[in-house]
Amino acid sequence: MTKSAAIIGGGIGGLATANYLVQHGWIVDVFERSAALPDTGTALGMWPEALVALDAIGVGDRVRSIGSQQKHGLFRRADGSTLAKIDIRDTAVLISRPRLLESLASTLPDGIVKFSTTIDNVADLGGYDVIVGADGVNSRVRTAVVGHQVDPEFLGFSALIGRAHGTTDTVAETWDEEKIFGISPRDGGVTNWFAAYRQPADGRMPADPMAFLRSNFGHWHSDVTELLDRIDTNSFIHYNVKQMPKLDSYVRGNIALIGDSAHAMAPNLGRGACETLIDAATLGQALVSHDVDEALRRYDRKRRKHTQRLLTGARLMSKAAMSTRFNGPRDAAIRVVSKFA
Repeated sequence: MTKSAAIIGGGIGGLATANYLVQHGWIVDVFERSAALPDTGTALGMWPEALVALDAIGVGDRVRSIGSQQKHGLFRRADGSTLAKIDIRDTAVLISRPRLLESLASTLPDGIVKFSTTIDNVADLGGYDVIVGADGVNSRVRTAVVGHQVDPEFLGFSALIGRAHGTTDTVAETWDEEKIFGISPRDGGVTNWFAAYRQPADGRMPADPMAFLRSNFGHWHSDVTELLDRIDTNSFIHYNVKQMPKLDSYVRGNIALIGDSAHAMAPNLGRGACETLIDAATLGQALVSHDVDEALRRYDRKRRKHTQRLLTGARLMSKAAMSTRFNGPRDAAIRVVSKFA
């Protein structure tokens, strides 16, 4: 008998899971509250494990052809001096969130993604064999799995992200006390950038983002100041950085959580989107190989402990990055970690 899945959320995890299941003969409906796929978003690093997942999902070659291949990264201080250089053992690929979503959506049959559709209660989806919560950091499905509301924790800093005119071949982060500025290539002939900084929990987009950036980063080294002059002022996105506490399980009954709904993490390890894709491939492989109960047990067993170790690492890295003290030990730790990339 053909099995069916309801996927709540049409982001990276939802579309990736849908692809895998559709390829294996499942009936799939993806419910997405937005009216369309987003046309804005930052560049995402696809590490080798994520590329393997994308191959299993069926879009690996497309992502490689669109994205920018990278084998090196650089950590710098605000004065431009080198803190650490990373030589990546296996090539990573940078691709913007909109192009990744476009790639995942392009291989799905028409009508599978139901845009402008909100699911308020998973109990309304009783006709499906499995329900996948891929609805992000503020997941509603998570409550059905955990049994009560679990909110992500604000980590004490916010980020502005956007794009700049012109290209770069550099992947670099510059660190100073309580501030980070990142620069990386991006598809479409533009440069991706982000600025992270301490901010209260209720922080909002600065009233004048360019004035804010120049005030806080305009005295840094030339790569940063030159990029500030090229920023596309129509591309600003602001968000408060949050992380999920560790859940006791990612599954309950016939419901599974994937991606940020299960393990939203600080961006400092660059692993969030990668782990979401691995979740999708792992869940998909389990569902097509086993009955639903056994599949969800296997998925939870394979993914929960691993992603929760990353939660710990991401939290520690975010604290180090935003530290106002112990910069010497922090810098030494970065140099050690860079040798194992």
